[in-house]
Amino acid sequence: MDNFRIISEALAGERAVDEQTHAAVAILAERLERLKQTSSLFAEIGFSPHVKNLKRQAEALVLG
Repeated sequence: MDNFRIISEALAGERAVDEQTHAAVAILAERLERLKQTSSLFAEIGFSPHVKNLKRQAEALVLG
């Protein structure tokens, strides 16, 4: 639940978008992908546009 809290607080502007935020997004993205692999019920599940933006920021930091 900490990962959800971290992301929620970052999106609400209650905490800085930092390395911990990006780690939380990566962890939840990995878990979602595993769920999608286990069942087609999760195929259409995805992140909100705001969380997708955080994910892109994290990926840019890793590549940059």
